[in-house]
Amino acid sequence: MSLDARLEELERRLAEIEAEWSRPEVASDPERSKYLGREQSRLAPVVDNARLLREARAQLEGARRDRDAEADAETREMARQVVDELEAEETRLTEELRLALLPRDPNDDRNVIIELRAGTGGEEAALFAAELFRMYGRYADRRAWKWQLLSAHETDSGGMREVILEIQGDGAYSRLKYEGGVHRVQRVPETESSGRIHTSTATVAVLPEADEVDVKIDEKDLRIDVYRSSGPGGQSVNTTDSAVRITHKPTGLVVSMQDEKSQLQNREKAMRVLRARLLEAERAAQQAEEAADRRAQVGTGERSEKIRTYNFPQDRVTDHRVKLTKGDVERVLAGELDDFTASLEADEKRRALEDTAS
Repeated sequence: MSLDARLEELERRLAEIEAEWSRPEVASDPERSKYLGREQSRLAPVVDNARLLREARAQLEGARRDRDAEADAETREMARQVVDELEAEETRLTEELRLALLPRDPNDDRNVIIELRAGTGGEEAALFAAELFRMYGRYADRRAWKWQLLSAHETDSGGMREVILEIQGDGAYSRLKYEGGVHRVQRVPETESSGRIHTSTATVAVLPEADEVDVKIDEKDLRIDVYRSSGPGGQSVNTTDSAVRITHKPTGLVVSMQDEKSQLQNREKAMRVLRARLLEAERAAQQAEEAADRRAQVGTGERSEKIRTYNFPQDRVTDHRVKLTKGDVERVLAGELDDFTASLEADEKRRALEDTAS
């Protein structure tokens, strides 16, 4: 289908959505209203750009006629400059529309579950994992998303061996999916008396949250164990068997939750994480080449593997996939990730365009 035909199709679809808003049954259906609002927000900028493209083409056609009709050399040169500007504008708008019309990741509108684990570097790696956890929470706050801690295995010094959080918000997965991989930190730990720079890592896995309708789980496939929860160092923090461990027998996946005092709440959280892991495993099996394969995201945690480096001595953060470096490590850790997500999204779209052209 040509670009113009595709744009006409989207204009018709936007008109249908706008007409549907007037139907009384839509107002009483929150899910339908949410869906229509999301579709309208996605299509409206594309349709606006299509209108601008048509206007630019009409102006360009007139400018070319004026250029060709001019007899005076100076006036013809001025007309040529106008044509050049309009051709550049047409090219820009066409490129933006081609990018906007690329197939969307079906998970882009989903909420996400982020799993962070300390990698190489001992206690310093656990402290770094805790900082990344706070970074994602702050990023969610900046975008007015809701988030909650699902599970955390803390260390005595305030680090985190493993932490799982859930972020809820429109387009959460579309923004955060690029965070999956090995993150590396270079700095002098507070416990380092000689001033030597240490390199540590933490691994991040970003999973689109799955609904019950997305992943069917047979209760017979689950083994559910309950036990008393414990804190750092193994001390008991609960006198009842509220902690839950769920094993999915067909895949061997195990999820444990103990942060809530209620066994029911821990079970519900564990099932959300299990569904997300099963959805990701299913997608990875179907499209093994995708970077969304959770094991490919996490890697081994070795220092040589990295997607991003947080260099404190040089006060800079570098994303190695798009060769983007930003100063002020603390600002990035405060949740200012938009420069990185925008560059990674643009790079993904550029490569997708190249694939469609080849």
